[in-house]
Amino acid sequence: MKIGCPKEIKPQEFRVGMTPNAAHEAVANGHEVVIETNAGNGAGFADADYVAAGAKILGTAKEVFAAAEMIVKVKEPQAVERKMLREGQILFTYLHLAPDPDQTTDLLASGATCIAYETVTDRNGGLPLLAPMSEVAGRLAPQVGAWTLQKANGGRGVLMGGVPGVGPARVLVIGGGVVGTHAAKVAAGMGADVTVLDRSIPRLRYLDDVFGGTFKNSYASAGNTIDYARQADMIIGAVLVPGAAAPKLISRAQLKELKPGAALVDVAIDQGGCFETSKATTHQDPVYEVDGIMHYCVANMPGAVARTSTLALGNATMPFMLALANKGWKKACADDEHLLRGLNVHAGQLTYAAVGEALGLPVTDPSSLV
Repeated sequence: MKIGCPKEIKPQEFRVGMTPNAAHEAVANGHEVVIETNAGNGAGFADADYVAAGAKILGTAKEVFAAAEMIVKVKEPQAVERKMLREGQILFTYLHLAPDPDQTTDLLASGATCIAYETVTDRNGGLPLLAPMSEVAGRLAPQVGAWTLQKANGGRGVLMGGVPGVGPARVLVIGGGVVGTHAAKVAAGMGADVTVLDRSIPRLRYLDDVFGGTFKNSYASAGNTIDYARQADMIIGAVLVPGAAAPKLISRAQLKELKPGAALVDVAIDQGGCFETSKATTHQDPVYEVDGIMHYCVANMPGAVARTSTLALGNATMPFMLALANKGWKKACADDEHLLRGLNVHAGQLTYAAVGEALGLPVTDPSSLV
């Protein structure tokens, strides 16, 4: 199979869909790899690294899309990229379709087969291609939140760890999954007073057993959530419903109950955000204020640490990418129910139920297609 990797064009997105190591593995499996020139520069990979791995460098994204049977990316295809997709082509990347009707419409119209990293599962019910970036985003969240809390950036002017005689910042993490756990660990490591909320009693029990001495936890009822939010200097939204739009956890009306200058860090912004006042921002202009509350809602947070993120993502996606290339999408998905769950669009049909529910569109059972 001919596998193509274009340069990412979303603002301040420095990751790349294939590492030289992934290209080497694909070539070793008998496939041809084409990479857009300078695609890896933001993550520290030169064209020469890909050439040494056996890949071919092409001058433009248009050439890559035209040549490749499968496109491997990081972020969802932008409007100009969606126009280059064609019938029968495989797209393997993050999609996040539930809050994005325009992208969904374009992918359906393209006739391509689109497999989303974020809905591929594993035998333990996890999301193995989302987890690496969730880990990165979770660890980044307290760091960017601490920056947002600085007075010069509009925040409360509170230091995460405090100093002798002055208490630490209070950090509320809503959601105790991969993002929330990593966020809580780092925030606690910075010296903050951290509480994690979750609706799963088994998950809270696990967090208490493993991290009981590091941070606190409590049940995420609506009343509990706003009670803790009122006390918080920083609130990290870390709630994910796989493939679906994120639930809204704090309303616009509730902002007036928060501390002036409090920082909201919305890690769920790719799925529409978990605060009512969230809107996607970029690394270039990451923070905005609503009713005295500072919002950090960068839609590609892991792109800030592009090399770490690219290596972590490449490690996770490589086995699935090779399966798709070695077997073709249909047999690869037939052989692996977890990869099949990544199928979101095929030949003009929407195949992921949560996206159909979010956008009011009919859905085809993906198992009927393999």
